[in-house]
Order: sequence, then C-alpha cells, then structure tokens
Amino acid sequence: MSTSTAKATTVLLDPAAEIGRRISDAFKSIGDSVSTADPVVRRSRRCDYQVNGIIGLARELGTPAADLAREVMKMTDLSDIAMTVDVVDTGFINITLNDSYLSGTIARMREDPRLGTAVSASPQTVVVDYSHPNVAKEMHVGHLRTTIIGDVIVRLMERAGNTVVRENHIGDWGTPFGMLVEHLIDIGENEATQRLSVGELSDFYREARTKFDNDSEFADRARRRVVTLQSGDEESLRLWRVLVDQSATYFQLVYDMLGVLLTPKDIRGESAYNEMLPALVPDLRKAGILVESDGAQCVFPEGFYSRTGAPLPLIVQKSDGGYGYAATDLATIRDRIDRIGAATLLYVVGAPQHDHLAMCFAVARMAGWLPPGTEAIHIPFGTVLGSDKKPYRTRSGETVKLIDLLNEAIARAARLVAEKSPHLDEQEQQEVAKAVGIGAVKYADLSVDRVRDYIFDWERMLSFDGNTGPYLQYAYTRARSLLRKSGETSFASPVSASHPKERALCLDLLNYGTEVSETTATYSPHKLCAYLHQLASDFGAFYEACPVLTAEPEVRASRLALTELVADVFRDGLSLLGLDTPERL
Repeated sequence: MSTSTAKATTVLLDPAAEIGRRISDAFKSIGDSVSTADPVVRRSRRCDYQVNGIIGLARELGTPAADLAREVMKMTDLSDIAMTVDVVDTGFINITLNDSYLSGTIARMREDPRLGTAVSASPQTVVVDYSHPNVAKEMHVGHLRTTIIGDVIVRLMERAGNTVVRENHIGDWGTPFGMLVEHLIDIGENEATQRLSVGELSDFYREARTKFDNDSEFADRARRRVVTLQSGDEESLRLWRVLVDQSATYFQLVYDMLGVLLTPKDIRGESAYNEMLPALVPDLRKAGILVESDGAQCVFPEGFYSRTGAPLPLIVQKSDGGYGYAATDLATIRDRIDRIGAATLLYVVGAPQHDHLAMCFAVARMAGWLPPGTEAIHIPFGTVLGSDKKPYRTRSGETVKLIDLLNEAIARAARLVAEKSPHLDEQEQQEVAKAVGIGAVKYADLSVDRVRDYIFDWERMLSFDGNTGPYLQYAYTRARSLLRKSGETSFASPVSASHPKERALCLDLLNYGTEVSETTATYSPHKLCAYLHQLASDFGAFYEACPVLTAEPEVRASRLALTELVADVFRDGLSLLGLDTPERL
C-alpha cells in the first residue's frame, strides 16, 4: 500500500499498540542504529502482553538480553497502564494491565462510534477497479473474487476516510459486437431485450458465435457492422447500447444478490476510452519513449524480458492501426488521474495479469501520466478450485454461472435454517437463509489469503463450526439473544474483567482498530476474518464460563455491557466484509 494511504491517525485504544509506541521511544534513545527496531508486543497466556523484540535488539548490540530489557524498561513509563512489569532472564518482558486502565479503555471504545478504527492522516481520492464482466456474457465464478475482494477494499478505504470511486471496467467494445448486434437484429429487439434482462447472456452470445462461424453471409454482415459501429453510425450505436444496458441490468441483479456496493453508475466500460486512444501514440512519441517494432508502435519499459532474455514491448498500436487492451489500460490510467484526480489506483485483478499491469504502470510512469505522489497498485488474487484442484466447473465441465452458485447457496442455507431454526416464520427463514448462504460463500473466499487458490467446498463453508461465515453470524445472534433475554434496553454499566475469560475478551475487543488498520494497509481481508474468528471463539469461551443473566447484579450489568460491545464489533466487522448479520438464527 502507498505510505500515504497506509498512514492513519486515531486514539490508541489497543494496549499492545500503546505499549509498543512507548517502548519504541526507548529503543530510539539507545542509538540511531536501532531506531527502527520493533518491540514486538504479543498476547501471552502468562500475562496480558509479552514484549519479544528485546532479544533481537540485544543480539544486534551484543548485549545480554535481560540487561537490555531492564535498561529499556527504566526508560519506559508504563505506570498508568501496567499493574505488573516483569523482566525474565531470557529477555522477555511480561506485562499485566491494571484493571482501571483496562476498564477505562473499554469505556472509551464503547463511546467511540468508530469502535477505535482509524481515520487516515491524509485522506485522498482512491479509485478501485474491480468486477469487470463482459457485455452479453454471463457472470461466472471467475468474477466472484474480484467482486467481493474489491467490495471489501472499497468499504475499508471509505472507513479510513478516503474518497473512493468505484469503477467497474466492463468489456463493452470490440469486434464481437458486430455479430452480437446482427444477432439482435435477426431475433428482434424485443426478444433480445427480454432474454438479456433475465440472464440468457451466455446463450445469446453462443448463438451469435455459432452463426458467425457457420454462416458466411452472417459473418460478412457482422464484419460490416463492426465498421459502422466504430465509425459512429447512430443506429448501430443505439443497438449496441441495448446490449450494454440490458447486460448491465442483469449484472445489477447479481450484485444486489451478492450484497456488494456496485451500481450501474459505477460502470465505465472500455468504450469510454475510445476517443482517448488516438492521442496515445503522438503523446508517447513526444515523451521520447515510443519505438516502432515490426510495424507496431511500442514502448519497452525497463525490467521486462521474455523467456529468452529479449526486452518485452507493450504494444500501444498494432501494425494494422488498431488498439488493444494495453492502449485502453493506458488511457484509463490517464483518465483516472486527470478526470478524477485520483492519488491511488487499485486494480483488483487476477494474478495472471500481473506482468501486463506492471508494464502498463511502468509506461504510464515513464510518460508522466502517473506523476510523483500517485500510485497504481495491482491487488492480485488466486483461483477458485473444485475438489479436483482445477478451476471450479459444473459436473459437465462448463463454467459455473455466478447467479446459479448464489441461488444454490441460498437453497442449501434454507435447508439448514429450516432444520436449526424451526421457530422462525417462513419469511424470516428466507431472509436468514439469504444472509447465511451468501455470507458463507463470501466469507469462505475472504477468509483465505487472497493470493492463494482455494477449494470450493459447500459442506465446509456452510458449517456452523470453524472459521466460517455461519459460525460468526451465529456468534453475533447469540450475543444479541443474550441481550434480548435480559429484558433491558440500555447497557451503560462500566465493564470489569475479574474473570480470565472476560479479560481475554476485553483484550480482543481493544485490538479491533489495529486489525482493521492492518487489513486496510495490506489489502488482506483474511486478516480481519481471522480476528473475528478469534473474537467468536473467545466469546464462546466467555459465554460458557461466565454466567451473565444469573450473575450478581453488578457483575450481570458489566457482562451485559461487554456482550453489547462484542455484538457491536461483530456487526461492524462483518459489515466491513460485506456480510449481513441476522438478529435471530
């Protein structure tokens, strides 16, 4: 992430972060050579936190670790935070917080509408490029990861206070539209509109392709239509717009079902850059970086080579005078910097596109279109695999339609909800089934490090045990149920943490802002997933070990207040991941 978007400011509610900051100041006073050393403050079973970074620092300085730890702690004032600070012979520092600091910090978190999450020190305009379906083609499982990972990144960037522009760079231009427009004319505009609007995109495209391959007269018409379309013929453009609009309508049905933030206003297809393409060649030539190679106009950015060691070109204009994806991507970069005024461009695109995007970014930088202070960043992700560890497909070997996958998720969840929650009425069961089914699919994807492939497994992702969406949703509903059963409407009591399970839960909660910041800085949703799973596990342990409703009045009030904060963090964290939180399950 760019340093500008990574920097954030907030009141430090996380005790580990506050301890680390204070000890870092002591590190800096030891000498310039170790000014960047990390104290490494971790949770510990023996105490609240353990400082581990002294050992590496001592090795660097050639000093006994325990002696250095004592010296560091003499320079570090933790009197307002810590009840005990113990230096062990190995150089570890064990810290236990005092109760008043812990309860007071929890109180500050409860009063903070942001729950301790950070606001950027230098908010900026960020463009997030994601989803990218193609007009007149079905959205399939391959669109799942870019869409939901991009959606989480948008939510995180907005939470940090940035101005976020969502851009859905759809494929809406090129030679295939000649055959698609002619097929629309053949079957009639009304029928085509109806079929596209209900999602028969793949069949429509397949029919047009078959006719193009087998009917020479149709193929000739399709080629002529491409020429008229690209020359700006009004009727051709009107028919093309029918294809685009109806496809967009269908895409929105999928987005709404998936629960992402994309709207038709976020669409900016390849066609939007057509008028910008002719200027690329003279502008790159003026910049002194354009080279003609085999009749094509190219740029050879430094550091890119073929397998044979030859310099790799980015082809801006083909030898026949046409423009390819590289030209459109360069125009897109210019547009987002010039028109939108973006400081950071985030591309949520599959890992196989790494080299292409890196070359585009390099050329844009060489041309001055990515000026100092701006960044273009590729956020890659792996592939959704089937049980055979190959790209996920139907049993017949066809690509899985995204809407079919989502419908199946809801249907499977509906059977589970009917079994586990017969007390819910039919409408509520349907609503919960959608939240659980869609949430299960999204969470199964997001909980895996995005750069890795993962195996699509219905049984695992819909389980109410383990690191799954249903498990976290159930933890939230359990907290909400406990609050409802109390019969109270306000939970304003101070929180005390006399039981170890209460204390562990408080430390989890205070770590929330740090985990959100780390997730944002690394564009890694799985980190927030891991945090929420740990919170759910510790809440379950608290629930089993610490009676709430039957406790003494003062303890009961404290534990209800703690439960309310747990529910608030679950709801907020799952919302950042794009998951719904049903109140009952």
